[in-house]
Amino acid sequence: MQFYFYNEGFKNAIDQYQLNEEQLRFTGDPKDCIKLSNEDSERSSILAMENNHLVTFFVLHINEGVKPYSKNAYAILLRAFSTDFRHQGKGYAKQVLMQLPDFVKENFRGINEIVLAVNVGNEAAQGLYKKCGFIDEGERRMGPKGELIIMSYYL
Repeated sequence: MQFYFYNEGFKNAIDQYQLNEEQLRFTGDPKDCIKLSNEDSERSSILAMENNHLVTFFVLHINEGVKPYSKNAYAILLRAFSTDFRHQGKGYAKQVLMQLPDFVKENFRGINEIVLAVNVGNEAAQGLYKKCGFIDEGERRMGPKGELIIMSYYL
């Protein structure tokens, strides 16, 4: 599994990335996320590729993006995490989450915590995050798509 920061060379892969309606209830569309990343230097769109196929997409957001979810100035927010519908159930999301701490340490100096917000109704994602070392410390927030559980991974 290789991680890449998005650039225009990956446009075709993004155009072919597929999320179903159920996924879109809980996550952002990668095209919209890339547009936001292009406008905000604190957001990085990341592609996880397996055998030259885009299987998982996510955004890492520093500074202002983290503030609604953590008081830690050295935290980074994992947002818009998704796996292409055609590649779900193959263990890619777990693989990405297991490699994520090393990727963050390597590319975002000084970060000591990865924070994410997961919808209360998205039990499959909650279970996956817990298996991969994220901790639910009881923090809750309201988001545009309902109540969110704030989870942390300490580096």
